[in-house]
Amino acid sequence: MNEIGGIRRDRVRTERLQSLHEDDLGALCEATDAAILDGGGFGWLSVPGRQAMERYFRGLLMVPERMLFVARLDGIIVGAAQLVRPPRNNEAQAMSATLMHLYVAPYARGHGLGRLLLLEAEQCARAMGYQILNLDVRETQVEAIRLFQSFGFHQWGVHPSYARTDGRTVRGLFFTKRLQDNERVVPAHPRALSVPIPARGPLSVTGHSLTLYPAIDLKDGACVRLRRGDMDAATVYSDDPGAQARAWAAAGCQWLHVVDLNGAFAGRSANSAAIEAIIANATVPVQLGGGLRDMAGIERWLSAGITRVILGSVAVKNPALVREACRAFPGRIVAGIDARSGQVATEGWAETSEMQAVELGRRMEDAGVAAIIFTEISRDGMLTGIDIAQTAELANALSVPVIASGGVGTAAHLQALRQATAQAPGIEGVIVGRALYDGRVDPAEALRILS
Repeated sequence: MNEIGGIRRDRVRTERLQSLHEDDLGALCEATDAAILDGGGFGWLSVPGRQAMERYFRGLLMVPERMLFVARLDGIIVGAAQLVRPPRNNEAQAMSATLMHLYVAPYARGHGLGRLLLLEAEQCARAMGYQILNLDVRETQVEAIRLFQSFGFHQWGVHPSYARTDGRTVRGLFFTKRLQDNERVVPAHPRALSVPIPARGPLSVTGHSLTLYPAIDLKDGACVRLRRGDMDAATVYSDDPGAQARAWAAAGCQWLHVVDLNGAFAGRSANSAAIEAIIANATVPVQLGGGLRDMAGIERWLSAGITRVILGSVAVKNPALVREACRAFPGRIVAGIDARSGQVATEGWAETSEMQAVELGRRMEDAGVAAIIFTEISRDGMLTGIDIAQTAELANALSVPVIASGGVGTAAHLQALRQATAQAPGIEGVIVGRALYDGRVDPAEALRILS
């Protein structure tokens, strides 16, 4: 049997986390509390309380420069690590990333999860093009130091008064590792400790896990799918949106993606009864787009139980509204960028603007959106595969997560997207519609490929 530390591989896994459901948040806080009480792996010396801990992790996911990785044992979060990227204004150190707060709860140690977390974060940093990975640790964290050394990290310095713990001052050890062959060498201070950093070639990276967003597109109260956004080319799959929401949640999907197609053309919500039925039946978070053009409409649906709203046409025509919504509802506003050959389309795809998708993406990032959904219209509903090149280009140009959409027709398309995240780690998930409804892609298989 394939095991790690006596535990089957299918029981342990690591992933980058970009959204937090209540169960995951509770498990993450519990693991963190246990690590703090055990005296290692996190900044707090005493447990701050659950409310403060929850605020910390929710806020962390809103910081573009921080990436959160978690370790799971039997599906439950038992450890975490953070990868910190330099801010955009720090061009002098743009080649370096920093690893922080790597820990596994005491009750889950001995299964190799620390190694898996470190490997996940290191591979992600390498895939993003970082040449150097830095970290620092208290000298009392003996097991962590052994782990870092076993991964080829080299100690380059010591801070004599690094931290105060248990009533005494302890030293801090500074480590670094070269991730790429073509490191840009920065001369060290003449008095700095000089330790050679051997070059290592890139490791094989297969990409990180992705979120599956099954699409529920609403037209005249029914669940439909369009071809290339053509309202006259709709296929009806269900006349019971609430039942469809239950079905996707029962299949194991952790999010639902809902679009009010009539609303996208009308400029206001037009399938309210169907959306309310989905909210009433959904046991997982729901993101909603289509016809949301003012603060009243946004607030209405967020208050009604929608987790995130998607702003599409208004992102081009009224960016001030996007900024206002992001300030009023941080972490709950998503920008939908629909493009035809790279040019942004609006009004339910009926109009094409002169703006390029990457340009709009940067504007939405600056406005404060939590994520961006990118759809290449020419592929939507055609089952010919995602435009991975355009999606990756957008993801690599931004620091907010990008959700791919449009064109998934086979399991191989999902596998190709997951592999693409090795070079474009900003891709967070994928929206799938027709292929799931037609049975071309089995939900269980899709979840397995993406996880």
